[in-house]
Amino acid sequence: MDQIAPNLAALAGEIIGARLISHAGSLTNLAKCPASTIQILGAEKALFRALKTHGNTPKYGLIFNSSFIGKAPKKYKGKIARFLANKCSLATRIDCFAQHSTEMFGEKMCEQVEERLQFFETGVATRKNEDVMREAVDEYNTSVKLMTKQQKKKNKMKEKRKKH
Repeated sequence: MDQIAPNLAALAGEIIGARLISHAGSLTNLAKCPASTIQILGAEKALFRALKTHGNTPKYGLIFNSSFIGKAPKKYKGKIARFLANKCSLATRIDCFAQHSTEMFGEKMCEQVEERLQFFETGVATRKNEDVMREAVDEYNTSVKLMTKQQKKKNKMKEKRKKH
């Protein structure tokens, strides 16, 4: 999971992330899914039963096993499930389409979910997604620059060794 989907693993956990990918068929298929689908992925049987009987649709599927939903008060479990599914959708898309794999975005989204849980308890406003993503992009760009500098140094060392 750390190589295939590091952001999803950092956000939802390795087991839940692997189950989501497995259920969708592939990381690309999961990245194509909207957040609402990710939220109920694994609860299709209950969804179609609810649609057939005109009952209540399920609030969560595989992501119900997440520690975030376990920490949430009963009253807010559905809201946290929706919020977590939204972040999982973003993390999956980053994992699928990014050139370099890093878990910075997943860690920042994890912090956002923690802040949302705190919001339900204390009422303290959470950071905006735009600000959090900008912060993650800045850290990502800094780390990529460091990686390229280190790579250049290694290449120079190899060239010097070849000359001698």
